[in-house]
Amino acid sequence: MAHPVQTLRNQVILVTGATDGLGKRVARDLAAQGATVLLHGRSREKGEATLQEIREATGNHKLIYYNADFSSLDAVRQLSKDIQTDQERLDVLINNAGTGAGLRQALREKSTDGYELRFAVNYLAPFLLTHRLLPLLRRSAPARIVNVASAGQRPIDFDNVMLEDGYDGLRAYRQSKLALVMFTFDLAEDLRKSGITVNSLHPATLMSTRMVLETDYFAGPMSTVEEGAHAVEYLATSPDLGGVTGEYFDGKQRARANAQAYDKEARRRLRILSEQLTKLKEFDD
Repeated sequence: MAHPVQTLRNQVILVTGATDGLGKRVARDLAAQGATVLLHGRSREKGEATLQEIREATGNHKLIYYNADFSSLDAVRQLSKDIQTDQERLDVLINNAGTGAGLRQALREKSTDGYELRFAVNYLAPFLLTHRLLPLLRRSAPARIVNVASAGQRPIDFDNVMLEDGYDGLRAYRQSKLALVMFTFDLAEDLRKSGITVNSLHPATLMSTRMVLETDYFAGPMSTVEEGAHAVEYLATSPDLGGVTGEYFDGKQRARANAQAYDKEARRRLRILSEQLTKLKEFDD
């Protein structure tokens, strides 16, 4: 990465899903450049081990671990509360945590709140977390939000969002990732004059992550975690992207998302639904 190490020394960066694969690599790289890195995971044991591993590898002691299971919206609310209590600033939010397509024959799973699991973890959790961290991001502006999506995108059927009819894990995964891109475009418009940029990306195709290795939808990995991490870090830290917002990237290149992402009415419907499902206004403290 071309930018100098010192540019990140005063930055506080939250990486969700930082105990595995892509998130872990991104957290390590940012720690190596001197950033204060907030790592999130859902296993405290794994989280503490990751923290220790990155600390030893980088010599950076400005690392804090936060535990939260994204299949529970209450846990997401608590995470946001903990971060706002602990931190005076947040320069970059990297919404990376997610669950993959699973196995072809897998049954439809529900989140703690009763929603289709992939939609809940991959989309509703980052939607809620981002909204609740906006006050902290505003105070830290210029700030960035990076949403880790996928080139695998499937339009949302608003009559069957939770896929109670015709469930398929890959469809569930792809619609959750498109929802994240739609959220990116929507939020970027809302935050246009705030000093906060919002972008999403497909980091790399079928990286050698647990998410890819555990599914039988694909033959196997096609790219490296390192490649994907560099793309995420580019969006999160590159001076070249100062002020760039509301974009979808394929790696480090601007790209076009699924057509539904550019449909303002579809985005409006998704926003209203998301606010209802996350009870965003009820808990707006």
